[in-house]
Amino acid sequence: MNSTRRRTCTASATAVVLATAGGVLTVTAVPASATTTCASPVYKRQFYANTTFSGTPRRTDCDSGIDEKWGAKAPASGLPSNNFAVRWSVTRDFGSGGPFTLSVAVQDGIRVYVDTSRRIDLWKNGSSTVKKTVNVTIPAGRHTLRVDYVNWTGSANVKFGYAPSTSATADKVEPLTPTGVSASYEPTTGRARLGWAGNNEMDLAGYRVYRRLKGAAFGSTPLATTPSTSYTDTPPASGETYYYEVRAYDRTGNVSTGSSDQPVVSADRTAPAVPAGPSTLAEAGGLRVRWSTVAGAAAYRVYRATGAQGTYSLVGTTGQVSYLDTTAAEDVGYSYRVTALDAAGNESGRSVAVGGTRRDLTPPSAVTGVTAVPTEYGFEVSWDANPTPDLARYVVRRGELWGDDEEKVCSLYPGYHVGADTTSYAYTTLPDGEESCFIVDAVDGAGNSAFQWTGQAQIVTATELDMTPSVATPEGSPLRLDVSAVEGGEGNRLTWSGPGAGGDGSSGSAPGYRIYRWDPATDAYEKIGEASAGTSAYVDTGVRRGTTSYYWVTGVRADGTETLPAGDWTVTAPEA
Repeated sequence: MNSTRRRTCTASATAVVLATAGGVLTVTAVPASATTTCASPVYKRQFYANTTFSGTPRRTDCDSGIDEKWGAKAPASGLPSNNFAVRWSVTRDFGSGGPFTLSVAVQDGIRVYVDTSRRIDLWKNGSSTVKKTVNVTIPAGRHTLRVDYVNWTGSANVKFGYAPSTSATADKVEPLTPTGVSASYEPTTGRARLGWAGNNEMDLAGYRVYRRLKGAAFGSTPLATTPSTSYTDTPPASGETYYYEVRAYDRTGNVSTGSSDQPVVSADRTAPAVPAGPSTLAEAGGLRVRWSTVAGAAAYRVYRATGAQGTYSLVGTTGQVSYLDTTAAEDVGYSYRVTALDAAGNESGRSVAVGGTRRDLTPPSAVTGVTAVPTEYGFEVSWDANPTPDLARYVVRRGELWGDDEEKVCSLYPGYHVGADTTSYAYTTLPDGEESCFIVDAVDGAGNSAFQWTGQAQIVTATELDMTPSVATPEGSPLRLDVSAVEGGEGNRLTWSGPGAGGDGSSGSAPGYRIYRWDPATDAYEKIGEASAGTSAYVDTGVRRGTTSYYWVTGVRADGTETLPAGDWTVTAPEA
């Protein structure tokens, strides 16, 4: 920076000294350096008419930066053009500190100090400009920079600068945590205003503001980023407590820890969410409307209309998540919609409409005469015809027996529905000798279930036949086999994958395949067919329905040997 363009601040007071020189009275103005103060980060600059910085400075002022090209001229009025010295000093707050770069360009001597530690020393009378850059680490807090410059003879030029390092590999120092954070809330505008003291890091890039709901954690994404020391937010008008914190970040990307949390309580102008999932259920006393819990709801209102297009009227208010409409008439269709109210009286929008009708609530009688006979395909389940006039269907359910011999519990699987004119069901399952339990439930046209209403049913137990082959399928086959029953009378379909299957050209492809089926009569897997290379499916039409079939498929090599078999099984129900 050229000194003729840089603003300087001179002392505001001087001392007047009277002296005589050859009988002539003279007046000399001497700057009163003791009264000169310069606001950081402006330097205090002192000029000396010697090279040893001794005595009282001839002049003291303030300098915003060190970049002088005095050349052969005197640096200031009243100083010589050679054999003079200038000292710059500044004490400033470096915030969290960190890595800094000090750089000089000088003709003649310069020394740079950080506090009392000399970091640059080029103390030599020279005829050309010398440059030097050093990296230093400045601790956190306030520190003093001092630059001593001496011109002995010749041109006088000096330049000095310091700057934080913003290299990600060099700067690992987080900024200081912002202090003085405060937050206030204006209910009429719904705005929260935050303010904090500015950080002193020279490489500070800005601040990140975070907001969280009471009881929750701050998210990874800031609410806002700002270079300012204040921020105005409009939190949700929910009547809840929100917390704010501020973090400082530098140009390298280092981020400080969060400031102390500052709470605000927002005005409650937010209605609760709309109740979801409304449903209706006929009960003995009326038609019950149900819905999901809404966070923050203090009560719910239930509106009813006759028919989907009718006018909705309030029929009741409740603090529960269901309401029994005892005024609903039987066999009349109604539509219901529900709203939620919070403690401040805010009412949500209405839920989607849900229809309902008070209906028949008498369940069918329990099913009797249930038997379960083990078969080669699983079980043949049969029962007595149920006399319920509006019977719609039966549900056949199988389960596992849990517990010891003295007390066992039947844990039921989901069931299979069969028509009301049916009294038997071929329940297919792998017959491997396990004990099972069964119930048969009756359901009427209104959906009433005898078992669901009463929790009672006739339970029968039976043990499966054990159709498991006595020869185990070895592991390690290069093939994979899947078997499924084909609908109708076509038999079972086998599909496989692996070397040569489907003409995939795999290395070591098998030139053919052999298909085997377990024969309980011979207690062995018997060959039932062959397939050529490139084939991946085979239909066994020779198997009878109503049994469990076990299969092997092997790959046949060129020398006639076979790979290890891949195995699978399937169950087919008997023909209806």
